Amino acid sequence: MSRARRSSFPADRRGVVSPGAVPHGPEPGRAGGATRAVTRTLKDDPLGGTVRRTVLPSGLRVLTEAIPAMRSVSFGIWVAVGSRDETGPQAGAAHFLEHLLFKGTRKRGALEISSEIEAVGGETNAFTTKEYTCYYARVLDEDLPLAIDVMCDLVADSILKPADVETERGVILEEIAMHDDEPGDEVHDLFARALYGEHPLGRLISGTEETVTPMSRRQIQSFYRRRYTAPQIVIAAAGNLDHAAVVKLVRQALRGTPLDTDPAAPAPRRPAAPAVRTRPATTLVEPKETEQAHLILGCPGIDRTDERRFALGVLNNVLGGGMSSRLFQEIRERRGLAYSVYSYAGQYADSGLFAVYAGCAPGKVDEVLELTRAELARVAVDGLTEAELARGKGMSKGSFVLGLEDTGSRMSRLAKGELLYGDLMPVDELLARVDSVTLDDVNTLAAELLTRPMSLAVVGPFDQSAFSV
Repeated sequence: MSRARRSSFPADRRGVVSPGAVPHGPEPGRAGGATRAVTRTLKDDPLGGTVRRTVLPSGLRVLTEAIPAMRSVSFGIWVAVGSRDETGPQAGAAHFLEHLLFKGTRKRGALEISSEIEAVGGETNAFTTKEYTCYYARVLDEDLPLAIDVMCDLVADSILKPADVETERGVILEEIAMHDDEPGDEVHDLFARALYGEHPLGRLISGTEETVTPMSRRQIQSFYRRRYTAPQIVIAAAGNLDHAAVVKLVRQALRGTPLDTDPAAPAPRRPAAPAVRTRPATTLVEPKETEQAHLILGCPGIDRTDERRFALGVLNNVLGGGMSSRLFQEIRERRGLAYSVYSYAGQYADSGLFAVYAGCAPGKVDEVLELTRAELARVAVDGLTEAELARGKGMSKGSFVLGLEDTGSRMSRLAKGELLYGDLMPVDELLARVDSVTLDDVNTLAAELLTRPMSLAVVGPFDQSAFSV
């Protein structure tokens, strides 16, 4: 049911702008944890619904967006723990735990967890990234109380039976093996290793066979109880709902569980400093007898709170964000060298990356790399045109607004705004920030970013000596 998000990059490939930036100040009485829940209205957005935020005494936060026109609700529990929070021997623990929480609690077995939601036509799932883990359900509005009870139960009170640990270990090892058979995914992990080396950001989210095989129930249980604490959790819901009712249901569902704790303040955002040190430009090749070669050329980028991220979104759109992009037009449309080619930006609290992916016949790799490097160098020197700037802005704004047309996207926006940025930027303000990007902003960033030393990751029928950076 649940699965790791193998690469943390796909959501950023089209230049979607991040949702927030400015941390809000402390709530009254929160220095050592409030003794009563504190609620406030964050916004009443003309392009959405009313957003409210409650901080429970335990430090757990609940955010909702009421959208009366919807007949569904998306409900998510977001934990500020990902694969980068593991030590080397723990690699894969966050993802292993994500699987295990669906296997049973003191109140429900695995079949009950899935069947109770599916019986009302709902769906549940989860995913692990490098900086957070999410468990979510989507149901009809009338079934929201059930979804809250089930999801809070499995996140707060799972029992991690030894037999279930062994069962899921086998499942995860199969998942790792399946991933090894998908070179188009594997190359993203190889590029992360080229850029970050042995830093946790350079490791596989799933862990490896060498780390998952010996991992004990005790290790996973310790990771669970030390990391899954109320101050680290954000609950978000969007759809046809009432905020006060959601808060009440959450408090009822968590009563008597390990998340029903003494007063505490919400955990601070993951710090942006010191910045993660990246490796010098390097080339990594994974020899594999594939019909197609998969390659990524890229460099360190900017972190997610950098004010230049709006300009980066525009630059990414023009370079490789769609079928009208420079790379797509040059490499695929004019020359027919690759079926898939795109650029993307990945951003973390204290680091980031910018990269170009292409999948092509092994015999065409050199030409594709030469054209990619030439296009990046051309943009670094000559910049974009006014027409490209306008198109890049339009793509950023359109993709963001169109992405708000379902409750799942709105729920995710609430949680990420709170968890990653400490605030929720109103839609109109975000669109205005994109509009304010100037040609000089983009071209200055391009001149600085695209001249950085580039690392290369390749999966295909080659050996290491076939390439040089």
